[in-house]
Formats: sequence, C-alpha cells, structure tokens
Amino acid sequence: MNYTQIKIKNNFTKYKEIFLEQNSILNLISKNDEKFLFEKHIFDSLAIQLFFNKYNIKSADLLDIGTGGGFPAIPIAIEYPQIQVTAIDSIKKKINAIINIKNELNITNIDPICDRVENLKDKKFDIITSRAVAPISILLKYVSPLLTGNGYFVAYKSKKAEEELNNAKFELKKFNMELIDKISYILPLNEVYERSLLIFTKTI
Repeated sequence: MNYTQIKIKNNFTKYKEIFLEQNSILNLISKNDEKFLFEKHIFDSLAIQLFFNKYNIKSADLLDIGTGGGFPAIPIAIEYPQIQVTAIDSIKKKINAIINIKNELNITNIDPICDRVENLKDKKFDIITSRAVAPISILLKYVSPLLTGNGYFVAYKSKKAEEELNNAKFELKKFNMELIDKISYILPLNEVYERSLLIFTKTI
C-alpha cells in the first residue's frame, strides 16, 4: 500500500515545535530521529487512518499502551477530536511531556496517565493501540482484559510482524484473541520502510 493513501488534514507545525522543545530536555526520541519526526513518528502514528476508514470508526475510547513520547496518542488526538484518547506510560518524564504538549496545544480529548497498564481495572476501551513497546505475545495479556467485547487491538509493527505472530500462537488462544486483518503501508522516506497494522479482536 502506497503512503499517498494516507491523507493528513492537520498542520502539525506547532506540535513539532513544542515536541522538539520537550525532546531537547527529555530525550523522548533520538537526536537522529528528530529530522524525521514527521515521517517516522507522526505519519506512522496516523497510519491508523487506514484502519479507521476500513472499519468505519467515527468515534471511540482509545487506549495507547506504552505511549512513550506520545506516539501514536497525540497525533491521533489532534487529527481525530472525536476520539477520546487515554495515553498510559509508567515513565513520569514522558507523561509530563505529554501533559505539557496537551496544555500548550489545548488538546481536550487526551488523558495522560502515569501508571502501569495492569493497574487499569475500572474501564474498558473500544480500541487499544501499541507502538514500539513489546512483542505481541506480551501485549496480549494486558490488552485482553481492557478491551470491550467488540473492540479492536491495533498493533503497529515492522517487518518482524510475522515472526511475532508465530511466537504468539499460545497467547492468542490463552487470552481469547484472534488476528482478523493486516494493513500494510510504507513511510514517506527515500528508502522503503515497510510497516503494518495488525488488527485483533476478542473471540468470546
């Protein structure tokens, strides 16, 4: 799938400026990645548009596990104000950076939480995302209890997606999850940078 199929409506100039200010203090991404902030992080985060369009997602409660510097949580919240985003990470400096960005840009539909995901017990989510956090086999045990019955788990993965899936066969059965779709895309870089969204649902 060509990256031109992903259409981004917002201008992320102010967000990039504020993010880079935070990054200079907190090292949320590598210095080398700063020059590819849009291509490798913002654009990649917003590849979820391919899933939203295909599955006709108009509004939802979304949880981003291990959000780090706010990817994909913040770009999704900016681009989709009708999506209520909860961004969770156990590292306080990263959540503080997200809070600062939220306040600077007045993003009203994002809720940053500094905690471990296993401590979230009082709410279920329509969509759960995870990007560059852990293998699928590990993520499934955290995702399954927090997902609504008809919800979706969207895992952002690289070329190692098939290997991770093969290694997660036992966990898929154990946690009553199944892979229903794989949506491939490439990042807008000079080299071919293949990515995919793995879409899971609960089996019961």
